[in-house]
Amino acid sequence: MDLEKPSTQQPPPDGCLVVAIRLPVRIVVLVLVVPVRMVWDALVVGGRFLRDTVLRPVGRALQWVAWAVFVWPWVTLWRYVVVPVGKGFARLGYVLLVVPAGWLYRNVLTPLGHGITRVLRGIGAGLGWVLGRIGTGTAWVLRGIGAGLGWVLAGIGAGLAWAYRTLLTPVGHGVAWLLRGLGLVLATVGLGAYAAVAWLVRHLLVIPALWSYRHVLTPLGHGIAWVARGVAWLGGMAVTGIGAVLYWTLRILFVLPALALQRWILTPVGRVLTVVAREIGDALGHAWRVAGHLSLVVGRFLGTLFRWIFVEPVRWVYRWIFVEPVRWVYRTVLTPVGHVVRDMVLRPAAEAARGVGRITRQALATARESARQARADFRRMLLGGPREPQPVARREPGAAEARTLGSSTTVLTKD
Repeated sequence: MDLEKPSTQQPPPDGCLVVAIRLPVRIVVLVLVVPVRMVWDALVVGGRFLRDTVLRPVGRALQWVAWAVFVWPWVTLWRYVVVPVGKGFARLGYVLLVVPAGWLYRNVLTPLGHGITRVLRGIGAGLGWVLGRIGTGTAWVLRGIGAGLGWVLAGIGAGLAWAYRTLLTPVGHGVAWLLRGLGLVLATVGLGAYAAVAWLVRHLLVIPALWSYRHVLTPLGHGIAWVARGVAWLGGMAVTGIGAVLYWTLRILFVLPALALQRWILTPVGRVLTVVAREIGDALGHAWRVAGHLSLVVGRFLGTLFRWIFVEPVRWVYRWIFVEPVRWVYRTVLTPVGHVVRDMVLRPAAEAARGVGRITRQALATARESARQARADFRRMLLGGPREPQPVARREPGAAEARTLGSSTTVLTKD
C-alpha cells in the first residue's frame, strides 16, 4: 500500500547536542553583540548627521570654489578670448590667403594653363608630322635591305639543301647501318653474360641461403622466441607478486589507519565543529537582529527624552514669545487695518485707475480715427479720388437672356 508523500518536507528534528549548544551560545553572543550593535547604530546616526550638516555643505562649497577657481576662468577664456580670436584669425586667413588664391587661380593660372595646353598641343602636332615623314623614309630603306637579305638567305638555303641531299644523306645511312650491327653484337654478348651470372648467383648464393634459413635460422628463432616468452612470463609473475606485496603493505601501513582516522575521529569532530559553527552563525544573526530592536527602542527612548527635555520647552518658549504675539498682532491689528485700507483706498484707487484707462483708450481711439481720416483727405487732395470700377462686357448672357443659335453671343458667331 503506497502512502501519499506530504507536499512540503519538514526539516529533520535537531538532536540533543544541538539543543544543548544553542541556548548558551545565543545567550553569550547576545551579551557580546548588544553593546557592539548599539555603538554601531550610534556611529551610523552620528555619521549621517555629520554628512547632512557638515560634509555635504562643505562639499558643495568646495565644488563651487573649484568651479570658480579652475573651470570658470578657462570657460571664460575659451568663450570670450580664444573663440573670438580664432574667428578673427580665420576671417583674416580667408581674406589674406583664400580670396587672393582664388583670384590668382581664376584670372592667372587658368588662362596660363589653357595657353600652355594649346602650345603643347601645337608642338605635339608638329612633332607627329615630322616623325611620320621620318618613319616613311625609314620604312622604304628597311624594305630594300630586307629584300636583299631575303635573296641572299634564299641562295644559302638552296646550297645547304643540295649538300644535305648529295653528301649528308648517304653518309648518315652508312653510319646508321654500322651502329645497328654493333648494337646486335653487343646485345648478344650481354644476354650471354647475364645468363651466366644469373646461374652462378642462383647456385652459389640463393639456394644455400634458402637452405640455411629453412633448416638453421627458423628452428633457432623458434627456440629463442620460446625462451623469451618463458623469461617474460617469469618476470611478469615476479613483478605481480612484488606489486601485490607492496600494495598490501602500503594498504595495511597507511591506507587502513588513514581510513580509520577519517571515519572514527575526523568525521565526528568535523560534524561537531560544523554544528557549533552553524549555531554560532545563527546566534550572531539572531543576536544582531535582537540588538537592532533593542538599539531602536533605546534610541527612540533617548530621542523622546531629549525632545521632552530640550526641544519641547524651546518650541513652547519660541511659540509663546515669537509666534503667538505675531499672530495676535496680525489677527487683531493688521487684518482690520488692511481691510480698511482695501475698502477706503485701494478699491477707489483701482476704480479711478480703470476709469482713467477706459477714458484714455477711447481718446486714443478717437485720435487714431481722426488721424486716419486726415491722411485719407490729404491723399485724396494730392492724388485724387480712387477710380470708379468700369463695367466689363460679360462673355456669357445675363440671366434674363436665353442662349439661342441665332444670337450673336454664341461661340461660333460672336464678334
